[in-house]
Amino acid sequence: MKPICLKCQRFYRPKHNGYAFIEGMPLGASPPGTEYPEGWVPYKLWIGDLWQCKGCGHELISGVARLPRAEHYEPDFEEKVKSYGGLLVQINDC
Repeated sequence: MKPICLKCQRFYRPKHNGYAFIEGMPLGASPPGTEYPEGWVPYKLWIGDLWQCKGCGHELISGVARLPRAEHYEPDFEEKVKSYGGLLVQINDC
């Protein structure tokens, strides 16, 4: 079943399959989210599907692969990130 928007009472629709994003890793006790982005560094490159509610425009990522595409310690990590456009959204949470 497709994800559901409770606010709009509609199904989300696929917007972009194979959507790349970065999972962040905290430097110390950094709070999650966007409050203190400089307290996070790239950790893993993931691929998922971007969905959008056509009612309110809310977006979410679902259907994420079981394993990351790359991890920060791998020598070609930066190259792989750049191959997906380089400026990917970073999720600062763990």
